[in-house]
Amino acid sequence: MARISLVGFDADDTLWHNEQFFRLTEARFAELLVDYADPDHLSERLLEAERRNLGHYGFGIKGFVLSMIETAIEVTDDRVPARIIREIIAAGQEMLSHPIELLPHARAAVEAAAADYRVVLVTKGDLLDQERKLAQSGLGELFDGVEIVSDKTATVYARIFAHHGVGAESAMMVGNSLKSDVCPAIDAGAWGVYVPQGLVWALEHAEAPEDHPRYRELADLGGLASLLQQI
Repeated sequence: MARISLVGFDADDTLWHNEQFFRLTEARFAELLVDYADPDHLSERLLEAERRNLGHYGFGIKGFVLSMIETAIEVTDDRVPARIIREIIAAGQEMLSHPIELLPHARAAVEAAAADYRVVLVTKGDLLDQERKLAQSGLGELFDGVEIVSDKTATVYARIFAHHGVGAESAMMVGNSLKSDVCPAIDAGAWGVYVPQGLVWALEHAEAPEDHPRYRELADLGGLASLLQQI
């Protein structure tokens, strides 16, 4: 089996907090529309809109805001007050300017990997927002490369690993999403390391490939250096 020479890190909810801000904003959205829709029903309608709009807007805050506006229009039968639209936009702008908070062991894990391997950040979502978060994180100088993609598939991972000079069999991808970070990386031929982070967006759920020889799970990033030594 080929030795690992490249370690890829996901960004959102792997290196820094992210999903919690979507949940808080969704709760605020429910409060704004409490006179028009039950919160559980509203949540279902919003998720439907997000799923429907992924092909149009991609992943990230801007698509989320547009899906909230679309849902507000739908559940109010085109009668949503302008002040609510204004508050939805303001909530999105707050998300886009929220300070970055690193997760436990994030810096130490990237530093330890960077000492012995090429390290690449592989993240999806809005280009400007992801660049902002990386700049604010203070981790940018540790990475040999940064890949901001529209989606994460086996084909995308194979291309990224090849671009950075290694085959997938010599690469490892570390992240909190089984659907986006782990399973497609394994399908490409790499190692996939799952680091759960509690809150998971409904559209990111997937079954863990527990029987696959290249699948590993860590309680947190503090165990990554030891895992790399074992492999």
